Amino acid sequence: MAAGHQADYHIDSAASQASFQVRLLWLEHIGGNFTQVLGEVAPGPSPDSLVVDAVIPVQSVSMPSKRMRQWLLAPAFFDADHHPTIHFVSDPVAQAELDSGGILTGNLTLRGVTAPVHFAVQPAHCEEQSSTPCHLTLHGRVQRSTFGMTGDHLPLSDSVELNLSITLQRENR
Repeated sequence: MAAGHQADYHIDSAASQASFQVRLLWLEHIGGNFTQVLGEVAPGPSPDSLVVDAVIPVQSVSMPSKRMRQWLLAPAFFDADHHPTIHFVSDPVAQAELDSGGILTGNLTLRGVTAPVHFAVQPAHCEEQSSTPCHLTLHGRVQRSTFGMTGDHLPLSDSVELNLSITLQRENR
């Protein structure tokens, strides 16, 4: 993103998604996608800093089978009836770190538990004065047990790989 700090961006939900993978029985990976990522990127508290505020509706999860999807939405995993969203709020990040790539830290709330997380950010060269969408790619890992997902600990790895493909659109003000 070009220098300057007054731009606000919203996450283009139709063009953004989050995917995950977890190892099953130490042999194969199972994964899925969240087809909706909502939120915004706004100026942070200091010049040239930004704060990411993203929400993922749990019901937007897509899996290879209906049975697996129901398993993930159940109380042992996402508990979608009681915790319908996943929420991430970043610590302020310098725009230069998004340009060159770096680490995005913040807090993730999942199943009512908030814990610190960090994502590796691929370099993204977004022009602040342009109406062209900006694409961010983030990679990270979380531990299921941190968020109370302790069921099926023998067949499933505790470590979950998260990948986010986020498209930002500049707010028209």
